[in-house]
Formats: sequence, structure tokens, C-alpha cells
Amino acid sequence: MDMKTPPGAMELIRLSGPGQSISVRLTSTTATMESLGVRYYDAVAVVASDFVNGTVHLGFDSEDLADWGRILDEVEQAEEDADPDEPYTADWPGSERTAYLRFIAEDPYVVEVHNGTGTHIVVSVPLDLREEWTADARRLLTEARASLGE
Repeated sequence: MDMKTPPGAMELIRLSGPGQSISVRLTSTTATMESLGVRYYDAVAVVASDFVNGTVHLGFDSEDLADWGRILDEVEQAEEDADPDEPYTADWPGSERTAYLRFIAEDPYVVEVHNGTGTHIVVSVPLDLREEWTADARRLLTEARASLGE
């Protein structure tokens, strides 16, 4: 069901359950811009499911990579301290961007792809993530950081 990552691009985030997935793919490992030591990258958020398939441009910077690692830490902590009335929620990259992911740690997990200032469309995808999904997410993050020189 996965749409293949094009040559020269790499996957930064991949969240998948049976029949559907959300991923963030860098369009290039070369920064599009650098300012005051912060590098900016272009990527696409990809939704693939039996119901809807689509992509939206998503930009992030080198500081957002640390934020994704922090979100993974907080998700693991939230799983230990589960509160069904107030599930852990985080936006990546920050929701002031044109497109971003909203991660909601419910059962099942829900990932929303927001096209912020563009079309204002939101796609919400429930994902039955495997138990080891955070380890897989950390591996992709580590690989991306190494490729980007972060």
C-alpha cells in the first residue's frame, strides 16, 4: 500500500497500521536555506489508505528534528501515564507552518494531516501502531539526522 520513496529522497517519519499509513519524506537531503545556523528542508506528508491517498508540501527546520525526538519521548511517557480523558497531543512541525501533523496518542492512535494556510483541509487517519513503533521512528530519525549532517 506504500507509495515508494523517490530516488534522492528519504523517509523521516513513517506511521503505519493495517491498510493505511502517514509518512513524511524529505524531497532532498540538501537544505533549501540556512539562516543563523538553522537549516530548512522541504518534505511532503503522504497519506496512503484504501479510502484516500494524497500528499501535501511540508517544510521543517533542523530544530524540528529535535522536536520530533522530544515528541517520541513524551509519547512513551504518556503511554505509561495513560489518561483516556486527555490523550497526549502534539503538532509536528509547529502548527504555524503551512502543513503539519497532529499526533494524538489514543487507542487507536490518530494522526491528522493539516494543510494549515493552504486549503485548510484536515485528513484524520486512525492507526493501529505496533508496540515497537517508537523504536522504528527513532531509527528513521537517527538515519535522517545522519544524512542531513545534524
